[in-house]
Amino acid sequence: MLTSTLLCRRVLPVVALSTLALSAVGCGIEKTDDGTETAAPETSSSASPSTEGSIGSSTPATECSYQGGGSAAKKVDLPPTTPSVTGEVAVEVATSVGAMNLTLDAASAPCTVNSFVSLAEQGYFDDTTCHRLVTEGIFVLQCGDPSASGMGGPGYSYADELDGSETYEAGTLAMANAGEDTNGSQFFIVYADTPLPPAYTVFGSVDADTVKLVEKVAAKGNAADGVAPKQAVDLKKVTVG
Repeated sequence: MLTSTLLCRRVLPVVALSTLALSAVGCGIEKTDDGTETAAPETSSSASPSTEGSIGSSTPATECSYQGGGSAAKKVDLPPTTPSVTGEVAVEVATSVGAMNLTLDAASAPCTVNSFVSLAEQGYFDDTTCHRLVTEGIFVLQCGDPSASGMGGPGYSYADELDGSETYEAGTLAMANAGEDTNGSQFFIVYADTPLPPAYTVFGSVDADTVKLVEKVAAKGNAADGVAPKQAVDLKKVTVG
């Protein structure tokens, strides 16, 4: 059966999944020949979200587990095991195409938000490029890999925070992975309603202006589906709060 994947890669071999998943150290999504989207194993041309950890998916965690392993695309310290933020967290991302406004949801994904905030405060996302745009079947812009290869991560992983009710409508902010519990640093912004299984941790949302900004980038296309957009989207500075 033919599949097309959207993956985030790490330092491991590429694997195919049936949804947005990380590959050899990345993340991606697969689409079957009947048009169904599923989590896909890692591959060199796609990326998807997930990480390793011991977080309960249905209940907010008060402590988080981040497992080191592999090389980091940019050197950073592990996040604290106790989440440093609660509730909704505002994040502004200065990019080469305009400002993106994110709202992180620490109530539903405390360990994911804790990791994102830690990486942002350490400058991990600064001066990086969004490495993947998908414009058919699923509609996402994928970022968070300093190597811009789709294979880079922070040198640690952590568990999914899922309850099975996740949907991926326009404005959703979610983690890419390379399979179950393989989250790292790669994330994706959904700019049009996207049919995906509930396999990618939703940790927040972006505002309507950000969706419009990504739509404009997507309208210019890319060299081939699943690779970098023709109009580069460079993250200059990610500011929390």
